Amino acid sequence: MIAAIVRPLNLVIGLLLSCCFLLTSCHPTQMKSKASQVAQLVLVSLSDPTTFNYAINDSPYSIFSLIYKGLVDENVMTNNLEPGLAESWSISADQKRIIFTLKTGLKWSDGEPLTAEDVVFTYRDIYLNKKIPTLYRDFLRIGNKETFPSVQKLDNLRVEFTFVEPFAPFLRYAERLAILPAHALRASVLSNDSNGNPQFLSMWGTNTDPQKIVCNGPYKIESYTPAERVILRRNSYYWRKDIQGNPQPYIERIVWQIIASTENQLVRFRSGELDTLNVTSAVFGLLKKHEKRGKYIIYNGGPTAGFSFVGFNLNQASNAKSKPFIDPIKSRWFNNLAFRQAVAYAIDRNRIKTNIYRGLGEIQHSPIAVQSPYYLSPAAGLRVYDYNPQRARQMLLETGFRYNSQKELLDQDGNRVQFNLLVKSEDQSRIDAAVQIQQDLSQIGIKADMQVVSFNVILQKLLSRRDWDCYVGAFGVPGADVEPNLLSLFWTSQGSFHQFNQGALPGKPPLQGWVVSEWEREIDSLFGAGFKELDQSKRKAIYGRFQQIVAEQLPIFCLVNPISFQAVRERVNPIKFSALGSTFWNIDELKITEK
Repeated sequence: MIAAIVRPLNLVIGLLLSCCFLLTSCHPTQMKSKASQVAQLVLVSLSDPTTFNYAINDSPYSIFSLIYKGLVDENVMTNNLEPGLAESWSISADQKRIIFTLKTGLKWSDGEPLTAEDVVFTYRDIYLNKKIPTLYRDFLRIGNKETFPSVQKLDNLRVEFTFVEPFAPFLRYAERLAILPAHALRASVLSNDSNGNPQFLSMWGTNTDPQKIVCNGPYKIESYTPAERVILRRNSYYWRKDIQGNPQPYIERIVWQIIASTENQLVRFRSGELDTLNVTSAVFGLLKKHEKRGKYIIYNGGPTAGFSFVGFNLNQASNAKSKPFIDPIKSRWFNNLAFRQAVAYAIDRNRIKTNIYRGLGEIQHSPIAVQSPYYLSPAAGLRVYDYNPQRARQMLLETGFRYNSQKELLDQDGNRVQFNLLVKSEDQSRIDAAVQIQQDLSQIGIKADMQVVSFNVILQKLLSRRDWDCYVGAFGVPGADVEPNLLSLFWTSQGSFHQFNQGALPGKPPLQGWVVSEWEREIDSLFGAGFKELDQSKRKAIYGRFQQIVAEQLPIFCLVNPISFQAVRERVNPIKFSALGSTFWNIDELKITEK
């Protein structure tokens, strides 16, 4: 699962696709003496950032939510929208126009004024620019057609967005879409490289001088050492102040440490170097036992947001050389509904919950979280697949598969049913779940070979190369439990993270032989209806039907959502923890108090 630190801005995106990344804090010995005079928090990531260019980022491992802000903010404890860069907004009676009024005196981290011109530039010239392959364009698509809002500057402080029809999710999106600096980036958008692509695509890579990266959030980048750390310094031009007029954030420096092993993170936390740690069920008992002595508190946020799953690659298309992305033999299995349903019945989710999560989790039946007002429960009619390997075997036999004398599953042509089980290397609990799924599938004669790789490689395989068989993963977009249209990135056929049947990338020619099924088209239609429906009960019915389709067609099969626990040292306050947000979503008001 992808877990984000300060929530929204880097999905990935969710978005974000599987999903949210993790932050913990530490005090490396070599930095402690140097930083002894300033308040310092060291966060940790499982992987390096892939870019410092917000618009083209597709990795959850980034620091964007610390250095950028959108027009509005969200209080994750209440899910209410609050002023961000905009101090206010007004919506027309027909719901087709929104005017945002910016705060006065806003500045970028280099001291330049932040005005309505930056907002227009960000939306019109970057997010809505067809030459820039940004996943955030999907956020702004109105329905399933190439229809987008228009944006215009009214004056230096006011910006107007106009829609062809009501667009219910837009305010939530305005919280997630960072505003970028026109004065620093406009020239790169308007000029092309030797291949005819905007030079913007090569701007602000991880080899960029941090002083050239202009921000509007609470922090700015001070330095980056690959495979070690990113250091951020408080942005002295940041607009927020407390009620006494003191500038925020209070913490002067953040060190974003890169540690690619959860085991090493645990060791660092237990040795006293870390201020916070994502607490998995495997170590919950150990850490809870020493909570008082270690001077930390373990916060319980309830079931994690997003959804964990196992899913097959349903893509039947071919690449530019006319080679199928998936072996046609495997593709026939994966696109057989009875086969997918049999796999669902074969997976023992109770065993995953008990053995991997120590009972600290909940079996998931829907891609919409149980906390959401849009959740469709089994009691309300959602189809479920309780563990039943005998039924799984019977379904396979009825659909034409057979068993040999070694109880190995064969298809109608005598091919052994065998495929790769893709899983990311950074999450041991995910690997453990994949191992159990491998064992469960062996009980119905299927051979699944583990393929454990880094998450950045997985993103390439899922969203670009399309050369994968079966994926044990997760997807989550902060806020999707409040605004389900955010899930369109994953579920609609044109969505940037529609991984189980990924079509052509933006600006690329159509894929040869790409097939979109009728049920996928119905999901497209449902999300198209949901985005413009303002009546809550009607929206609930729309997303209820969506959940029924997923349960019936099983493009993915939901697994277990662990309980979200976070250990934080007592010296970091005030912590306001929720599984629907992140540990440090209120970074502006956090203080370090030595004890």
